[in-house]
Amino acid sequence: MTMVAILPAHNEEGIISAAVQFLLSQTQPPDRVIVASDNSTDRTAFLGRQAGAEVYETVGNKDKKAGALNQVFQYLLPTLEEDDVVLVQDADSLLDHDFLEVARSYLRRGYGAVGGIFRGSEGGGFVGHLQRNEYARYARDVDRLDGKCLVITGTAALFRVGTLRDISAARMVGRLPAGDGQGGIYDTTVLTEDNELTFALMHLGYKVISPANCTLVTEVMESWTDLWKQRLRWKRGAVQNCVQYGLTPITWRYWGRQVVTFLGCLVSVAYLGSLVYALCTDGIHIHPFWIGVTAIFVVERVVTVRQRGWRQMVFAATMYELLIDYFLQACHIKAYLDVILGRQGNWN
Repeated sequence: MTMVAILPAHNEEGIISAAVQFLLSQTQPPDRVIVASDNSTDRTAFLGRQAGAEVYETVGNKDKKAGALNQVFQYLLPTLEEDDVVLVQDADSLLDHDFLEVARSYLRRGYGAVGGIFRGSEGGGFVGHLQRNEYARYARDVDRLDGKCLVITGTAALFRVGTLRDISAARMVGRLPAGDGQGGIYDTTVLTEDNELTFALMHLGYKVISPANCTLVTEVMESWTDLWKQRLRWKRGAVQNCVQYGLTPITWRYWGRQVVTFLGCLVSVAYLGSLVYALCTDGIHIHPFWIGVTAIFVVERVVTVRQRGWRQMVFAATMYELLIDYFLQACHIKAYLDVILGRQGNWN
């Protein structure tokens, strides 16, 4: 069984060597590592080769990561067998040493795709710190669900070649959205190609999983502006994918999450509005009920960040993370408005 790792990379000279080296030092390393250098203007291709990888440089790609991966798959898949496996990994991610060994064991159990549980990289100041807490909570949630996840994220995902061929064939005959119209594995028409690929897998009857012991480190956004752009794309893409597939036995849970998120945004707006109104009229009066509600929120913040140690638990009790909570809700509101008003989204 051959295992091939593909790292789509655009101007990743700062980390591409480490990403390749972490792959080659796995307990079960891939047979081939391919850096898909997409319109890079730096030393990504050179450093990828120097680290021991093959380099595929895209030609005329205007479809970002999805287009780059489709180009690689177009030449790669015909050379592989059905039971061979392919890892797709973001170039700004670093796999823990036994990731591939663990992920392959889950493929052998019949899963269609195996994703990773990620930690945030160092750096990014306060914004990076907030994301590391957020990722720790996500890891806890998935672990408590025994690896059941909503999305096989692009940070790292392992697939059987036969599964990828099934997706391509289903796109060609109309069982799945056509994407690029040429049987490309990834849909180049959407903002969140990994979310769409997860939908595609599940609509073909495949199960997906992100096991607690498939772990890695991934990049955090280092500014509020970059975080806003990233999350706006994620949120708009998630809504776009739901509209694209419609209401099905697979997507109803995702539609439900959108409804809950939307209602949560409305509640937050109403809460903040009532708070401002109270301050401007007769002041705020402390009520035992709201003290109890606040205490519940404090406990939730403390317990769910336990993975990061007692210091972070103490800090979480101050509820300072309400800052990113409201930031993300503002991002969600913007995404919903953009969709409702028909505004064009873009990958950046």
